[in-house]
Parts: sequence; C-alpha cells; structure tokens
Amino acid sequence: MIKFFDQIHKNLLNVVFPAFCNGCSKLLLKNEKIICTTCMHHLPLTHHHNLKEHEMHRAFYGIVPFEFGASLLYFRKKGIAQQLMHNLKYKNQQEIGTFLGDIFSKNVLDLPVFNDVDVIIPVPLHKKRLHERGYNQVTTFCEALEKNLAIPIIDSALVKSINLKSQIQKSKQNRLETNKNVFSIENAHKIEGKHILLVDDIFTTGATIEACAKEILKIKNTRISIVTMAYTQS
Repeated sequence: MIKFFDQIHKNLLNVVFPAFCNGCSKLLLKNEKIICTTCMHHLPLTHHHNLKEHEMHRAFYGIVPFEFGASLLYFRKKGIAQQLMHNLKYKNQQEIGTFLGDIFSKNVLDLPVFNDVDVIIPVPLHKKRLHERGYNQVTTFCEALEKNLAIPIIDSALVKSINLKSQIQKSKQNRLETNKNVFSIENAHKIEGKHILLVDDIFTTGATIEACAKEILKIKNTRISIVTMAYTQS
C-alpha cells in the first residue's frame, strides 16, 4: 500500500514538475533519468580506457608524463555531450556529474591502474568563480569516482590562485601562457609520493590540465593519471 501511494506521489510530481532529457530536451518517460533511452543509446563514448594510445597521448607526448589517461565522451558541437556539459556547468544539473561518474567507474572498475591510484584531485575553480557559480562542475563526477572506486578526494592541495576570463577563443599556446602561475600547490605533504588522478570536465587544448599536472609533478615522487568527462573532437 505504501509503495502504491509513493508511486502516485511520484506520478503527480512528474505531472507538476516534468523532467526533461539533458541530452535532447525531450520529456523523460517514467523510468528514464537524466537522459532519455535514445540519447543513452547514442552517447558518444570514446572507449579510451580500452585503447593503448589515443588523442590524449598524442596531445601530451613529450610534455606531460602520465600513467593513464581517458575521456568518457566525445564533445562535438551541438552534440549530446555539449548539451550535458552545458546543463551541468551552467544550469546546476549536478546529477549529470554523478550519472557520468557512475558510467566511467563501471567502465574502468577492473583496470589494474585504479588499484594503484591514491587520491583524486579535481581541477579547481578560483574562489570567486566558485562563489558565483556555487559549485565546481567536476565535484559530483569526482564524488562518484570516489564512491565507486574507493579512492579519496583531496581538494585542498591544488588551488587556482588567479581568476581568468574565459579562454574558449584562445589557442593552446595562448592558453599555456595565460595559465602560467595560475595554479599552485598547498599542503604538499598530502600528495607527496602519491599517484594522483587529475580530473577535469572538458579536454579542449589540454592547456589547463598541463598547467595543473606540471605543478603536481613538482612535488616529490608524484605520478599523474588524467580523466575528463569529455574530449573536444573537431
């Protein structure tokens, strides 16, 4: 009887507050969450975790040594990933991060490299930007990884000390120049000698991740693995 009334309550909520797909904006059916079945079927998965070499290796070759690297989705203009990232980043749909984090965790759960990772570090926002937005868009993704892979998050080691304007229109070289001295390490003892999983939302030119990784690798005996929710594909 309780389940019956609970279902009625849920159905009424769906009528008053209908849920829409974060991929295509269509009305979600009763058993659909976050995205519709069609968008779920067409998620642009990269399958990086199954490849020995992919775009990230080529982007960081000779620049940033890393143990493992992968993005979950391909980010294409007007694609599902773009809509998901937009809603996560600007529409406060933080459950998208959890949804994507659960998918990624399931894909990599049996990979030996994740038995060796000590801590997760999200790419941070500047405190002013964090205050304006109210959340870091990678937080719920990282929390899903923490829960599913049993790897703790440390968000007090890597900090963004300079608040930059949007760099969307800048080239990688310009971004690298701009990102110099933007990130710094605090509480270095917390990550010394550890294998760190560095997590960001979208890999565009790789400049932000490169800047963060280089700061982390200054700390004695640290190693880096890199994960992003999406990888920009032209």
